[in-house]
Parts: sequence; structure tokens; C-alpha cells
Amino acid sequence: MKGGFYKLYGIDAIVRIFSHFAFIYLTFWALQSLRVENLFKKGQQYYKQIRLIYVLFSIFIGYTVSNFFMEVMFLTRDLFQGFLS
Repeated sequence: MKGGFYKLYGIDAIVRIFSHFAFIYLTFWALQSLRVENLFKKGQQYYKQIRLIYVLFSIFIGYTVSNFFMEVMFLTRDLFQGFLS
């Protein structure tokens, strides 16, 4: 049975969900340090749209980075399981 204990108890899914949210949060936090005010239109009416772009961009980058790290982690786990069996 591929995955064994991890897939049986849903630990795989919990780790993935936690990883996605953690990387999305880290990306949002990191994007706050950029000065991108010059890229957007001036005015209070655009504030919500700018925030939405930050959130969507954070989700895109955070999800992609999380998938990369999860893939490396699971490939490494499978590699070691292959050596041990």
C-alpha cells in the first residue's frame, strides 16, 4: 500500500493544508515590504483593489512555493522508503 500510515490517517492532507496556509501567510508578509505604490493609481477608492491584488498574488506565490516544498519532501520520503524496503 503506497503511502501507508500517512494516507490512512490523513496526515498527508493535514501537512499539505498547513503548508499552503503557512506559505501564503509568509508571502503576504514578505510582499508588505515592497514599495509598489507607484504601480497603482492614487486615491482612496483604489485601496480595496490594491489589497485584493496583494492577497491574490500571495495565494498564487504561496501555493506554488508550498507545492514545490511538499513535492521535494514527499519525493525524499519515497526515496528513503525505497531504500529501506
